Amino acid sequence: MSGRPLPRRPTVAVIGAGFSGLMTALSLLEQPDGPRVRLIERRKAFGRGAAYSTTFKDHLLNVRASNMSAFPDQPDHFVNWLATEGEGTGPTAFAQRSRYGAYLQAMLARAAERSEAGRLLLEADGVVGLAPQGAGWRLTCAMGRDLDVDAVVLAIGNFPPHQPAGLTDAAAKSPRFAADPWSSDLSAAPDGGQAVLIGTGMTMVDVALRLAAERPDLKLLAVSRRGLLPHRHLESGPAPLSWDPGRRPTARRLIRQMRFLARSADWRSVIDGVRPHVQAIWRGWTADERSRFLRHARPWWDIHRHRLAPGVAAQIDDLIRSGVLTVRAGRISRIAEDGDALSVDWRPKREPEMQTTAACLVVNCTGPTGQLARSPDPLIADLARQQLIRPDQQDLGLDVDALGRLIAADGSPSPTLYSIGPVTRGAFWEITSVPDIRVQAAALARQLSAQLRERNAAPWPVRVAAVPDLDLPLESHDRPPAQEAWI
Repeated sequence: MSGRPLPRRPTVAVIGAGFSGLMTALSLLEQPDGPRVRLIERRKAFGRGAAYSTTFKDHLLNVRASNMSAFPDQPDHFVNWLATEGEGTGPTAFAQRSRYGAYLQAMLARAAERSEAGRLLLEADGVVGLAPQGAGWRLTCAMGRDLDVDAVVLAIGNFPPHQPAGLTDAAAKSPRFAADPWSSDLSAAPDGGQAVLIGTGMTMVDVALRLAAERPDLKLLAVSRRGLLPHRHLESGPAPLSWDPGRRPTARRLIRQMRFLARSADWRSVIDGVRPHVQAIWRGWTADERSRFLRHARPWWDIHRHRLAPGVAAQIDDLIRSGVLTVRAGRISRIAEDGDALSVDWRPKREPEMQTTAACLVVNCTGPTGQLARSPDPLIADLARQQLIRPDQQDLGLDVDALGRLIAADGSPSPTLYSIGPVTRGAFWEITSVPDIRVQAAALARQLSAQLRERNAAPWPVRVAAVPDLDLPLESHDRPPAQEAWI
């Protein structure tokens, strides 16, 4: 028996325990010789994050159950879990988001039971500071503790929405204004009157469904620059069309190709068919090409690519038909206090006259921002102050390289500081949904584990290694008949 001591197992801190952080932790634990994991979450519940913390019954996943497995190599995992829970809704169903949160928590509990003692540590705390410490990092927690680790993965989800234009200081402090619908108490909304929802995307849909159910006497006015609503899934639809957009197509050429293919194939299958190529296309574009896409095509891409469950879309249609919800294109110029209400000045699209709406409630439904400077997170502020991070060129989130390593203000990637999920959108674009993040987490865990095992190994490859033999089924979609298809 050798008297030589066993090598110390390195420790990785994963900051944030929503889907991105949870999948990173689980993927690291799957590495037999991988590191110890400290999963740190400031919210009350691990594994849910903002998206899956909702308990409202009509907040559904916008992806079919068949494509929501947490594990890329086990496509039926979520469907089978639902069945064991007595919810045999089938692979084409759109499950409640609260149930998906329960599924993720079950995966975490299972991992905790199966992991060797001390390999998974759950820290119910926030991280407010992070500084280099030798070859690793020292974390300062909100409760005053310091933790030393070998590597860090930021899995902080989305930044909160930006402040709407024209919002006065007094209005921003008013109980009638909900700056972030996911952290605001909408149950305190008045029983009657006019509520203004700023934005017409997925967040607006969630808020409209909840307010219509809990405050049925409210009238809802949703305003965005273009007044576009997300399209919907089909109950069942065509498989993704297998097609090759070619090497580094421009945004104009890509849209032209999709329009041409949609003449002979369902447009939903065309959109779904380009998905496996999106990250490569995005990474091949110059900064100017990405900016042009964001400026001119993003709104239409979003409403075709990210769609509503059929049941949710039907409810929104009913709210519009009944007059409860009105969706308008326009620009809001000012939101100010006016007695017990908020006065909203806005100009409808293609109309010369400004309108003023007296709102008993204004909800910011513009969705998450990626602007680093607007983040209220003290950890992000601390890293920015130390110049350890910088925004990406399009200001969509944090600047990372192809491996997910955070890039400092001087342009150098950190060897042991990473990020994952929506805040890496600037590098990967299509990295906000479960099918994309689960692959990103698996790749990061494999390479980070290998790096920590062999600190003196040759430098990492310049590109993330491909994940072999993954069959990621893609969902099909439908569009509301009242709206014109983009392609």
